[in-house]
Amino acid sequence: MTYITPETSSQSSPTETPTNSSTIPIVIVGSGLAGMVAAYEALQGGKQVVILDQENRNNLGGQAFWSLGGLFYVGSPEQKLMRVSDSYELAWRDWENSADYDDAPHDRWPKAWGQAYVQFAAGEKREYLKKLGLNVLPTIGWAERGSGDASGHGNSVPRFHLTWGTGPEVVRVFREPLERAEATGQFTWRFRHRVEGLLQDESGRVTGVRGVELAADDALPRGRASSRKAVREFQLNAASVVIATGGIGGNLAKVRASWPSDRWGPCPGDLVAGVPAHVDGSGIDVAKHAGANLVNTDRMWHYPEGMHNWDSIWPHHGIRIIPGPSSLWLDATGTRLPTNLFPGSDNLAALSHIGKTGHGYSWFLLNSTIADKEFIFSGSEQNPDLTQKTIRQLASKLGPKTHPAVQAFKDHGVDWVIADNLDELTAKMVALADDGLLDRERVTRTVADRDSQLDNPFSKDAQVNYLRTARKFLGDKIVRAAAPHKLADAKHGPLIAVRLQVLTRKTLGGLETDLSGRCLDSDGNIIPGLFACGEAAGFGGGGMHGKNALEGTFLGGCIHSGKRVGEALAKDK
Repeated sequence: MTYITPETSSQSSPTETPTNSSTIPIVIVGSGLAGMVAAYEALQGGKQVVILDQENRNNLGGQAFWSLGGLFYVGSPEQKLMRVSDSYELAWRDWENSADYDDAPHDRWPKAWGQAYVQFAAGEKREYLKKLGLNVLPTIGWAERGSGDASGHGNSVPRFHLTWGTGPEVVRVFREPLERAEATGQFTWRFRHRVEGLLQDESGRVTGVRGVELAADDALPRGRASSRKAVREFQLNAASVVIATGGIGGNLAKVRASWPSDRWGPCPGDLVAGVPAHVDGSGIDVAKHAGANLVNTDRMWHYPEGMHNWDSIWPHHGIRIIPGPSSLWLDATGTRLPTNLFPGSDNLAALSHIGKTGHGYSWFLLNSTIADKEFIFSGSEQNPDLTQKTIRQLASKLGPKTHPAVQAFKDHGVDWVIADNLDELTAKMVALADDGLLDRERVTRTVADRDSQLDNPFSKDAQVNYLRTARKFLGDKIVRAAAPHKLADAKHGPLIAVRLQVLTRKTLGGLETDLSGRCLDSDGNIIPGLFACGEAAGFGGGGMHGKNALEGTFLGGCIHSGKRVGEALAKDK
């Protein structure tokens, strides 16, 4: 029988219903990284594969293309070069402490996937990608530095390996083999095909997909919101269907509906979107309507360090500041966040703290020295030196100059204010916020208190002490942590304040799957013929990260889950 979701397109009346009476071995819904990896692995087993996607060819690779290309490796040569001692045992300890899995059915498969992923990161992952032609920089980053508790959240050591070529390079190493298979006829992409329902037989087995073909939009640049005008209906029969459509981060209404206000406070009114509008959760809905179990829907990964993009590509486009540890972090009233919540320490704890103030935004207060040394912006397009693999441009990052992306936001960013002294800066902060919340005297006193701790090589301020500790790690000393100094010192000026919005990004929960990526129903039974991978499956199992994440694990989660699904499909007879 034919099973259709309630979200069938109503923007136009399709004129005909092409059907395909033959059965395609594998149909993958979604041309993002997870779907591409699944296709690549299935092709290695000699399978014929079709990928359907509602967007045009320019959007190949999905969110991965826009990423900085961070990868979580454990025990890597790069770590050894930076004098970092790491192991599977330490990484799994960090992962478990961060994930805080519940002893309940909804975390059975997520925990199994989490452990399998850490084994992958400590084992075959690096060599697998290197054989495909992917390389990483020799320096490594220390993301999610932790809650300040050895038994709590965070990476005990740096594990963030940056792809030489950023997200587009991660996409390339899988795109090129697929293009070669496309030339032979073993593989096909069908763009502008929006899947709106699954076909199922009387036993419940998934036997194909149906949906609408959308009006051609071949010239539309990557990331732009595309037309939803339906041209005709389609139906494809398939032995296996893979849902690899990503999460809900571009659908702000779904984000708000899933927001865990008990943990994070009320959802802010002014969210910025870290992903394009087509990341809308529609594929998850299609699978759910066919009986697939959806778990951990209140687990998400959004950033409190977002800002409005001055040069937007998609609606509500936001950019994340990936900060070093030096900026002073203030809430909307000018009250300093707890010193264990310094920038880059514990993303979700900071998000929760800010959310529970009820104001929904916060501030970084810093100076030009810190911005030049420590600020990196998320996104391949924000880092052309890394993306274009230009060594000369990359070398300039190590010097005292302002990075072009940082300068662009200084010049054009609507959330940035710059001043030569603190009195002028706080006046501009008040004017920008225009809500009467900021206490200028409090900000002035907080900066003076913080700066008073720089007169000695020791202090009572936890953040100041951490700055000195961070620079003992060579990677931080070279590129990520400025030498400790007084914020108000004129020779490090001018002063800068950045208003920070919550930026939507990742769905941590998702479709529940076993370790082969087969979708399960609410009773834990396998739904024959239906698989899921990537963000749609919570990166594996319906939420392999648990309640938190260690960063560099999202691209890797797409690669790992896509690989396991593709391997299972390759073996399927």
